[in-house]
Amino acid sequence: MEVFSQELLCNSTFDFYSTRMERGLILLVAALGVYVASGDQGTSYLSFSNNTQVNISRNGCGDTKLCVQTPENCDPTGNTSCLFASVIASTPIAPNGSAMSFQLSGDSMGYIALGLTVNASQGTTMLFICAQNSSNNGSFFFQTVDQNNTNGVFTPAERVTREIWGIVNKNVIKCEFTVPNMNSTTFSILLGTGNITDNGPGPFKVSFNSGLLNLTNPASNVPTTVPPVVNTTVTNPASNVPTTVPPVTNTTVTNTTVTTTTMANSIGAVQPHALLLLLSVLTLPIMLRA
Repeated sequence: MEVFSQELLCNSTFDFYSTRMERGLILLVAALGVYVASGDQGTSYLSFSNNTQVNISRNGCGDTKLCVQTPENCDPTGNTSCLFASVIASTPIAPNGSAMSFQLSGDSMGYIALGLTVNASQGTTMLFICAQNSSNNGSFFFQTVDQNNTNGVFTPAERVTREIWGIVNKNVIKCEFTVPNMNSTTFSILLGTGNITDNGPGPFKVSFNSGLLNLTNPASNVPTTVPPVVNTTVTNPASNVPTTVPPVTNTTVTNTTVTTTTMANSIGAVQPHALLLLLSVLTLPIMLRA
């Protein structure tokens, strides 16, 4: 009876520890699975593309995609340094908003980044970081953070990002990614670089600020060409006919002295022979009657 009791006790103890070990093994495997998943491709809100090659160029800029770059009009396919980004944004559809597909290319031994903000001096910036891990043979990695625009401090941001692809070639980093469900489509695009430290990405050094743009309009940052102003002149048919000015006649008014002879009312002023002639005329009818 005693032997049976001891055997039963041993079996119970074995089952107890066996169960504990099995549960512990399951938890260990689960923990290792989470660690591997997060260390390989990021976290659950990030998903990576299987593309092996992506062409980042200026083709379609201003027509099918909105492009920004520094220096101005630089070519990401050229041999000179060029920090370049493009975006193709779908028309917003409620309630899902707009899906925005970005391409980013630039030179850095740390990271290049694209930021979206409505005010670069206050509020926050959504920052999408494409970087190389110098401690792991320059392998590519991707990260999303929010930057405080007042003090530049980063805080982790679990922003859903899809179809992430990236490649590192010495100091040239190229990447693309899609951000779904963007409820706003008007942002300033910030381009810049930074270092990778033991604590993660260092301060974001802004090299370019586009100002507010409508990201759904590929030509929203293309200068509008103002047509030349045409001066409309009304032509006078006779404008080329010499005008003959009539000669000016100088009219000289001569002061003419008019001499007025005043006849005196007094008879005494009449000459004597005139008086005799007058008397003869007056007396002639009287003489004829006699």
